[in-house]
Amino acid sequence: MNYDSIRPTAAKGTVRTLSQQEELPLLRDHLLRLDRTSRHDRFHGFIDDSFIRRYAERCANDGTVIIAYFEDGVVRGAAELHPPEQSPDAQPEIAFSVERSARRKGVGSTLFRKLIAEAHAKGYGSLRITTGAQNDAMRALATKFGAQLTFRHGESTGSIDLSEQQQPEAAPAVAAVTPVEAAHAIVEMNRAYWRMVMQISGWGRAA
Repeated sequence: MNYDSIRPTAAKGTVRTLSQQEELPLLRDHLLRLDRTSRHDRFHGFIDDSFIRRYAERCANDGTVIIAYFEDGVVRGAAELHPPEQSPDAQPEIAFSVERSARRKGVGSTLFRKLIAEAHAKGYGSLRITTGAQNDAMRALATKFGAQLTFRHGESTGSIDLSEQQQPEAAPAVAAVTPVEAAHAIVEMNRAYWRMVMQISGWGRAA
């Protein structure tokens, strides 16, 4: 089947950050469900189940943030934000994986936005992303979010400058109301209410 010919549909699942207790089983099971090609794209090579189990266990214990896309309670996509301490150049690294059944629904873009918001919240200035040279979808997504990719040793590696990314807009501040102002507002509201009642009832009309 030519998946490029399938029209994108809106995702119907939910997205949230996994707790540390959830990371190991949910991330592990999601990665184990990836087909052979998807595994190769995600890890830049062919790997077995034992590697995935060890990888998920490490993520659950090294401070990696996992933002997951759920459908019917099952993780079908994941965005990983690895802490800078795990990188030789102290730059946080990100990675993505989406199961074939959940593709072409905008899941990747949604996860990318959530991950960038999380990186902003942590005060990170930039992110590194590495993807296989044949992973066209991931390279296109990374470029969409500002990654400058270079090809080297069979991989595309790039950096995303978070200072150029639009941060989520803060909710407008609500002005504080003093007790006196609140009491005055209540009195005015009561007066308006009784004026309306009198008009409806015909009170106060000229005979």
